[in-house]
Amino acid sequence: MGYGNYSYQAHVKLSKGRSKSNYRQTFKQSACHPTMNPFGVAARESRDSADHPESVGVIFALDVSGSMGEIPAHMAAKTLPTFMKTLEDGGVQDPQVLFMAVGQGSHDRAPLQVGQFESTAELMDQWLTRMYLEGRGGGGNESYELAMYFAARHTTMDCMEKRQRKGFFFVTGDEPPNPHVLKREVKHLIGDDLKEDIPLASMFKELCVSFEPFYLIPDRGRGQRMSPLWTKVFGDRCITCATPDDVGYVAAALVALCEGSALETVLARFVKTGLSPERAKGVGQAISGFTSP
Repeated sequence: MGYGNYSYQAHVKLSKGRSKSNYRQTFKQSACHPTMNPFGVAARESRDSADHPESVGVIFALDVSGSMGEIPAHMAAKTLPTFMKTLEDGGVQDPQVLFMAVGQGSHDRAPLQVGQFESTAELMDQWLTRMYLEGRGGGGNESYELAMYFAARHTTMDCMEKRQRKGFFFVTGDEPPNPHVLKREVKHLIGDDLKEDIPLASMFKELCVSFEPFYLIPDRGRGQRMSPLWTKVFGDRCITCATPDDVGYVAAALVALCEGSALETVLARFVKTGLSPERAKGVGQAISGFTSP
């Protein structure tokens, strides 16, 4: 997937119409959309094309339980166009974005939902708003490790296969990590037969083969609780945002840094496109501890 051309102006127009809407008016699914069911999916593909000869796969795995449902709402109404524009300005000309929704593997109705890699504003928006925001919470920690597993074993990207250029994997969350990828959950939700559970540390190491991975905590209050736990897994790639509104900006800045841009240049772009200097400073503080590869 990933054909067609991206239009920043079209994306802004899509988003602006939602800025004053309740997120339930945008996310209308009452169950997992059939096209986002990961069971039996061999691979989601990010491929080069005449329009996109230097494609780069980008995954957003969004926790959609409880208050975390505000993150996809912010992206749909505000920040996703800015994310895309920042990538373009930073030299990432052909990003292809895939959205996942993450819930609790043993209790939720739809604990893993998976879209397609897309390049156009309309199709990105389609997959984002097809998410079923279950919103229940409780019953154990969210199964972020399932998203890591799917990304590592069920995606194929030309950026890696042709150019040995890693994609980007962002997961948002506010629950502690589970210690293993459980084989029973993988069998039930994805269809793979594993011989044994996979330790989380091993899963992270495998994910790093094809992706630059980051765990994004939406605000400093939750960061105080969760950052020490997730730093043990993601190291300096565990990032605490100042506010949930900043998730898209932080993700864009991290990609730009990995692609060789200077932090000051990235933050200046944010201010130029309308972000307040105070918020830009907060984005800079959030990623100040990350050492780009």
